[in-house]
Amino acid sequence: MEFTAKIVADFLKGKVEGDPEVKVSSVSPIENGKKGSLAFLANPKYAKYIYTTEASIVLVSKDFVAEQEVKTTLVRVDDAYKAFASLLDLYQSSLPQKVGIDAKASISNSAKLGEKCYVGDFAFIGENAFIGNNVKVYPQVYIGDNVTIGDNTIIYPGVKIYMGCAVGKNCIIHAGTVIGSDGFGFAPTGESFKKIPQIGNVVIEDEVEIGSNCSIDRATMGSTLIRKGVKLDNLIQVAHNVEIGENTVMAAQVGIAGSTKLGKNCMIGGQVGFAGHITICDNVKVGAQAGVGINVTEDGMALWGSPAFEYKKAVRSITVFKNLPDLATRLNQLERELKELKSKK
Repeated sequence: MEFTAKIVADFLKGKVEGDPEVKVSSVSPIENGKKGSLAFLANPKYAKYIYTTEASIVLVSKDFVAEQEVKTTLVRVDDAYKAFASLLDLYQSSLPQKVGIDAKASISNSAKLGEKCYVGDFAFIGENAFIGNNVKVYPQVYIGDNVTIGDNTIIYPGVKIYMGCAVGKNCIIHAGTVIGSDGFGFAPTGESFKKIPQIGNVVIEDEVEIGSNCSIDRATMGSTLIRKGVKLDNLIQVAHNVEIGENTVMAAQVGIAGSTKLGKNCMIGGQVGFAGHITICDNVKVGAQAGVGINVTEDGMALWGSPAFEYKKAVRSITVFKNLPDLATRLNQLERELKELKSKK
């Protein structure tokens, strides 16, 4: 589909600077912009590319000030990044949508499917499963007995959802993720470990997105809870009875041990590890590779390091740590000088 700058501006409630009739049919990064594509500028680090890009239209925020001539057509909006995301939504919604049941899908007679669903080849839907309206279940997905999936949710290839788990509306679960596998529960019996049955489930609320190859374990009892609006990157481990609060986001390779509870609106960097049975309050930010082993009770606190502590102190500590060899040399020199002074008395 082709869009003119005027159409783009009207849709985004923005203002055109340049040719309102210039057309675009694709999108591109501003640094690699091509003729006939639309790009956006949100990060000041990329501002230099707006003077050289070949993109036909560039979205910029209203407060952008050009330092030299700009050859491309600009569309000024309140927030360039959000505006670009809205355009991508529009583009995606214009693509053909899969509907219907492929011939090689396996669906239990007791399962219930809503309207306008898609179920791909070799997907399996178990006994008494409930699938809402406009749900897309791609090939090789496993949906166990008594699973419920809300309207407009997309389950990409190879996802496994064990029995009794629940997924809300408008969710996206990417390829290879496993939801509802057993939590890591074993009781020591002397020379071995006895498996503790994991009889709970996983509940994923509305508007959650989970990346590829994540593992979300079912609760020992009760539910592992992923609250509304949570966004998880790829390769994340969520253990049994964990609760992740609304609108919390996590980068790749985070690991959360059992029964830990994270608050709302937290931002967790890549490779962060959380110990079990701790509580993290709302609005907390944790830097990459941190190890969090104790409760965090201060709303909005920023943490870093392993073990993690207050971010600004962690940065200062790292600066000192890098200078330890030089400090050790100077300390040894001072000790020698002090020893020499004492010997002269």
